[in-house]
Amino acid sequence: MKTYSPRSPGRRQMTGINYREFLSGHEPEKSLVSGIFRSVGRNNRGRITTRHKGGGAKRLIRQVDFYMNKKNIPAKVLSVEYDPSRTAFIGLLSYRDGEKRYMVLPHGVGVGREIMVSADAPLLPGNRLPLSKLPVGVLVYNISLSAEGKAALVRSAGSFAEVLAHDGGYAQLKLPSGEVRKIPENAWGSLGQVSNIENNLVVIGKAGRSRWMGIRPTVRGSAMNPVDHPYGGGEGRTMRGTRKPKNKWGKGTRGVKTRNPNKYSGKLIISRRTKN
Repeated sequence: MKTYSPRSPGRRQMTGINYREFLSGHEPEKSLVSGIFRSVGRNNRGRITTRHKGGGAKRLIRQVDFYMNKKNIPAKVLSVEYDPSRTAFIGLLSYRDGEKRYMVLPHGVGVGREIMVSADAPLLPGNRLPLSKLPVGVLVYNISLSAEGKAALVRSAGSFAEVLAHDGGYAQLKLPSGEVRKIPENAWGSLGQVSNIENNLVVIGKAGRSRWMGIRPTVRGSAMNPVDHPYGGGEGRTMRGTRKPKNKWGKGTRGVKTRNPNKYSGKLIISRRTKN
């Protein structure tokens, strides 16, 4: 981690990641970079649909490959790069047939390493195999939910899932939330732990840095007027005034289950995630 001299109150507790230790210093591949219109929490009428989003530094979108459907063709890691749209580091792969693609890199994989997507690939970090080929106890990320689907689970910095068992055509995985669920064995996953494992240790330090990241301020409900929030109003600082905690729209918070009990994937969950 990188620390700063306490020349201001914001700098005193601020920490960051020393990217020079991890990145290769290469410029992004122009053919895999594009601009995008960011809705910043607004719908097509300009109304706020997601609060606390807006502003932020301009960014270019890296077209990261989550399908990874070039099988049995070795690829070499040309660079390790920063992606402003995600917490993990990405790597530029050059396949033996000349095509280049970005992928989310695992921890410990750097420039010069060879990546393989194959059912017969060796059990090395970054290689991608069907879940049926993975032994119990290995760490896996970039997990798809079907044989031809794209990676949907375990993609953020430092996260990983653990293979617990194989049973009845399903692999039982323990996800970062603590949930244990069954995933078809013909689905694919990449070996290893997602890169940038120090990301959860970063201290923002000051409000301005959150604004650079596109995060707008969060206002307490008790500081609002009664028309704006159930906690609003009153002279001075008052108690909540309602029996149960609720959000701005009167929906319950803290302990209220939001998952649909009839969701199709509910039957695949062996044990629910641990409570925070």
